[in-house]
Amino acid sequence: MIKLRFAPSPTGYLHVGNARLALINWLSAAKEGGEMILRLDDTDAERSTEEYALAIQEDLKWLGLDWSDLKKQSDRSAAYTAAFETLKAAGRLYPCYETGEELDYKRKRQLARKLPPIYDRAALELTEDEVAAFEAEGRKPHWRFKLDQLVIRWEDMVRGPVEVDGASMSDPVLIRSDGRPLYHMPSVVDDIDFGITHVIRGEDHVSNTALHIQIFEALGANVPIFGHIPLLTGPDGGPLSKREGSQSLREMRENGIEAMALNSLLARLGSSDNVEIRHSLKEIVTGFDITHFSRAAAKFDPAELTNLNAKLLHETDWAEVKDRLSLEGAGEAFWLAVRGNLTKLADARDWWHVVTGPMTPVIEDADFLKSAAAELPDGEITNETWKAWTTAVKEKTGAKGKALFMPLRLALTGQPHGPEMNNLLPLIGRENILARLNTTAD
Repeated sequence: MIKLRFAPSPTGYLHVGNARLALINWLSAAKEGGEMILRLDDTDAERSTEEYALAIQEDLKWLGLDWSDLKKQSDRSAAYTAAFETLKAAGRLYPCYETGEELDYKRKRQLARKLPPIYDRAALELTEDEVAAFEAEGRKPHWRFKLDQLVIRWEDMVRGPVEVDGASMSDPVLIRSDGRPLYHMPSVVDDIDFGITHVIRGEDHVSNTALHIQIFEALGANVPIFGHIPLLTGPDGGPLSKREGSQSLREMRENGIEAMALNSLLARLGSSDNVEIRHSLKEIVTGFDITHFSRAAAKFDPAELTNLNAKLLHETDWAEVKDRLSLEGAGEAFWLAVRGNLTKLADARDWWHVVTGPMTPVIEDADFLKSAAAELPDGEITNETWKAWTTAVKEKTGAKGKALFMPLRLALTGQPHGPEMNNLLPLIGRENILARLNTTAD
């Protein structure tokens, strides 16, 4: 059984890029009958908060993405210490005593000589006396992983064959001078301990994957299968701004975006498959294939999401929304009448006010409306009433086309556009119809 993980840091709210990776991981697991765990990378004690940890879980539940287990890196210090000792005993970790200022000076000198700014492994040449002198100064070492300087290869689920020259990379720091592990080692140790078989993440992690493969091997573990998804850009191809979609999922939800509209877009965005509205994750799983994703960056357009949101609502059945509308008295007839005019679900409340009142009619011709009121057919107001009524008004007044329909729509709804009047009329009801027409005639 395949096992994947979504591993956000609880240092902020999830945004659309996070949602895309979470969804792709979840779909990849569901497609193969596997599972996804949620791993909170909360080793940054200064920035990680319980508020954000809970918000991440809330956002994933909103999207409909579940997880088989929840893990926190803050609970795993013993496992990281054990891995540290294993790598140190194997000669793959070595202590370094340079300060941040000294390392920065080295990088600048290398760049000035047009050399790649990679670590020169000077710490490997330190004598016992030099180490003793540093420690006498009170310096505490940070620990680097000694890379094998060879070509690292893997078959990527998205990018195909990938090669990274280990000689082009600096030996990464795995342990800070204060003893805290940095991203690389906890991530690998967790993937080993939790039995992760596939790792899907952004393409900005390609170089990390190269060094992670060596850490997996140094710890005597199987290397997972990797897939790197191109990052999202704004509509113009540049970085996402807050206005263009890097807003949090919480903000999207508050602004009326439907979870399945976002899921429908993100499941196909950047792939060779057309974006199509789907009303359930099960429908998305059926047509999902990670190999269809392109290596090119994908453009996220908020306008496209808004349009999808509207289309989703236009296709949504009453059963899917009846518990969410919170409009006392509203039923299926109302929903079917107005859904085609909604961009967000909250827009339905505006049309409920139109139907039930109070609302302010718009007067175009008071005399015309008075004549129209007299022609309203007797009996129950049905979907056929509008046609019979407007035919009678046309015969009496001679008005036709826009001159016939628009004054009635404005008087009854206060809006120049909206749902079909034959569907709205029974919902407004005879009493409200006459009250609005008579009010405007006074």
